[in-house]
Amino acid sequence: MPPLNLLLAFLLDLLLGDPRGLPHPVKIIGNFAARLERALNRPGAGKLYLLAAGFAASAIVVVFTFAVTFFLVGAAYRHLGKLGGGAVEVVLAYTTLSAKSLAGAAKEVLKPLLAGDLPEARRKLSMVVGRDTEHLDLPQVVRGTVETVAENTSDGVIAPLFYLALGGAPLAMAYKAVNTLDSMFGYKNERFLYFGRAGARLDDIANLIPARLSAGLTVIASFLLNLTGGGYSWRSSLRVLVKDRLNHTSPNSGYPEAAAAGALGVRLGGENSYFGVASVKPFIGEPSRPLAPERINESVRLMYLTAALGVIIFAAIRIAVSAIS
Repeated sequence: MPPLNLLLAFLLDLLLGDPRGLPHPVKIIGNFAARLERALNRPGAGKLYLLAAGFAASAIVVVFTFAVTFFLVGAAYRHLGKLGGGAVEVVLAYTTLSAKSLAGAAKEVLKPLLAGDLPEARRKLSMVVGRDTEHLDLPQVVRGTVETVAENTSDGVIAPLFYLALGGAPLAMAYKAVNTLDSMFGYKNERFLYFGRAGARLDDIANLIPARLSAGLTVIASFLLNLTGGGYSWRSSLRVLVKDRLNHTSPNSGYPEAAAAGALGVRLGGENSYFGVASVKPFIGEPSRPLAPERINESVRLMYLTAALGVIIFAAIRIAVSAIS
């Protein structure tokens, strides 16, 4: 994807976010995946069937998503010229990014916290996390929000930017399909334990490089933010990244969470509840600062600068590659 188009897609996301009321490609992908799941998933069937059915559903969704996007972009360039085709690709690329919507979701939790309305903050958090939120105290609500921002800095921003730079809108949209499959079927319950395994493994593979890039960029962003006196620590970010990056059930999520936890001086992880079942995860980070509401704004600023660094670096790489070729 041309560097200018990459930058324009990012700027569109910063300006518009996810416009409400308009069809979003991820929703279309999700509906398609849900239809396939209803057709192919047969709870109670044999393990081999469920694994094969899950793999088939995942492959169909990802390949179809890539093919449709590739066709749309190609048709736009053929029939609308370079300018029109570029515009279509930019719009499609922008829909794969979610920096503004991520920041908005975090601030939706922050508003009731600042107003002293903890039940409403719990409700807002429940809209963006899979854990039970009804009985969380204020620090736990802040922790859940910071963890969401940190993890989605990779999944929702850096990873799509990486795939946009690597293969344009078709590859980035295919990544979003993989991400959607994992969020829909990546549960270790009776219905999805085997059927959802292929989607979960694809997501692990797709995020292998972006998660580590996101962590590195977060360390750099914390260094730059510290120059403004914002209370961020790049040394702590790097130390916690090295020490705690593997303290997560996911092979990838621990990287951006550890870098963010160190930068903010907070401790993430610990006990959560999912569908009434307690789950204790290793701690990430050191509790040198309290999990107070202001940590949410700090995590959002860290996410934005990490994203901006990603755009600059990926665009520079594209320019260098074009110059060499």
